[in-house]
Amino acid sequence: MAEIEGGGGGKHKGGKKKGKKLSTRVDFTPMVDLGFLLITFFMLTTSMNKPQTMEINMPDKKKDLTEEEKTIVKASQAITLLLTKDDKVVYYFINDKTGDPETPVITDFDSRKGIRQTLLTENKKRNPLLDSIPIYKAQLNEGKIDQTTYKAHLGSIKGYKDALIVVIKPTDESRYKNLIDILDEMLICNIGRYAVVDITDKEKEMATTATQSK
Repeated sequence: MAEIEGGGGGKHKGGKKKGKKLSTRVDFTPMVDLGFLLITFFMLTTSMNKPQTMEINMPDKKKDLTEEEKTIVKASQAITLLLTKDDKVVYYFINDKTGDPETPVITDFDSRKGIRQTLLTENKKRNPLLDSIPIYKAQLNEGKIDQTTYKAHLGSIKGYKDALIVVIKPTDESRYKNLIDILDEMLICNIGRYAVVDITDKEKEMATTATQSK
């Protein structure tokens, strides 16, 4: 608060009284209390940014599977994605008859004919249950089913036995962002079975040849 202090009086030469000098001093003590009140207010009303995480379910290495529990995967059911430099993706299928890799195709993340369109097309070829996802989503929005039931239906659809299986193999030239982007594509394309594994030397040569010839 402001305080006004009066100076001492006196007489000038000639018998005239000397005028009082007024000085102003501002006391900032109440501002400290106000500052703490503002800090407390913002701490209680401000919402903190929550860290964004991606959940990945990893298999239990300690669990020994029986022959009945093991899943036999058809060669034509799987697609292998090689994450390469310059945000490119090289993918290929395995020939059912010969067991050899088919001709690799190079694509990217951004174009309309990119890896998303490829995954959507190939997954729809193998999984006829995908058409029911919009139906369950509409039922969820209308309140006919709850979130738990919707997730149960979605998990059953993604786990269809003949659905597309994606094998992801990053190269040393790819970026960490590429791996995050391709995992996002798994969610967008409703792919329930995928794995991130090490790339082989033969696949490294395949990726290098494909990117150089593009």
